[in-house]
Amino acid sequence: MNPLPLEDVTIVDLSTLLPGPLATLYLAEAGARVIKVERPPDGDEIRMFPPLSGDSSAAFALLNRGKESISADLKSSAGRARVLTLLGDADILVEQFRPGVLARLGLGADVLQQINPRLIICSITGFGQTGPRAAEAGHDLTYMAASGLLSLACGTDGAPVVPATLNADIAGGSWPAVMNILLALRQRDRTGQGMHLDISMAENLFPFAFLELARGFAGDWPAGGDGLLTGGSPRYNIYRTADDRFLAAAPLEQRFWDLFCDLTGVPDSLRDDASDPAATKAAVATLVAARTAADWQERFAGQDVCCAVVASLQEAVADPAFAARNLFGRSVTDTLGNCLPALPLPLDFALRDDRQKVDCPGLEKSG
Repeated sequence: MNPLPLEDVTIVDLSTLLPGPLATLYLAEAGARVIKVERPPDGDEIRMFPPLSGDSSAAFALLNRGKESISADLKSSAGRARVLTLLGDADILVEQFRPGVLARLGLGADVLQQINPRLIICSITGFGQTGPRAAEAGHDLTYMAASGLLSLACGTDGAPVVPATLNADIAGGSWPAVMNILLALRQRDRTGQGMHLDISMAENLFPFAFLELARGFAGDWPAGGDGLLTGGSPRYNIYRTADDRFLAAAPLEQRFWDLFCDLTGVPDSLRDDASDPAATKAAVATLVAARTAADWQERFAGQDVCCAVVASLQEAVADPAFAARNLFGRSVTDTLGNCLPALPLPLDFALRDDRQKVDCPGLEKSG
């Protein structure tokens, strides 16, 4: 196996649940040694998240493969001493306590960087280390609401819909943490000094609204569901089929739209959707509803119309397109020995651990 890019990097991970553990999973996959520090006696809360096999969580297994785990109570002198010993030689600390908690425990950034000036501390919080909302509790939906993203896509009743994905945790937390950690390592190569990274999940969501922000900054702030990419256009929408499945249609560019109209039978009078988008959208909905999902798949096969039938998650995992690239071919063994497909990560195969089967750590009973 070729040397991995982070195989000389040691990470101490104090985080729990999703944002921090997913970030350190990426880094572990690229070769880093990740030491997960868990609070006794039960460890990371996600160890008890369903679905469970006995006392083993599939969610925990997917997020923590290839890591080590120790138990340490940071409120005890022995626990703090154990973690401080690890941090003396570590490259990175990942934590997601509320601002000020580590300092109250005697593990603030100033203390840690005196012990280890090369240490990179990555703090993941909802609203950042400073500001009037820094101490607020929240979850993914909280940060989606605060950032305005939740207001952009609405259901038929005009109310925002609960997102299917944990955008703030992953896109606002995990991914920016990984990116900033890698940049900080590059900076440390030049300066020899570590730093304290401030990752705000709510703030990091704004780039995902770039088109609607551009619209607002130009003087036309969007209302829920009226944007080009949020349901206001017939060219970017979801339509029900005759068999109560759904067609995701995204023929935005004119050449795709023209072909889509030809294949669906949109009347010439409604093809200029700029004049009356609602009327064109209603016409497309009626036409799509006249055929089954299989009919549309057959009609669109081999055509550049940017359309797909909405797959269930189970269908997507079994899709030959993903199977051909061995997306779910690797596995992780949970704490009871059950073997599960590993969580796919957006890392090039040349930069990642190529082991086909990796264990997740059990919980140390002392600490």
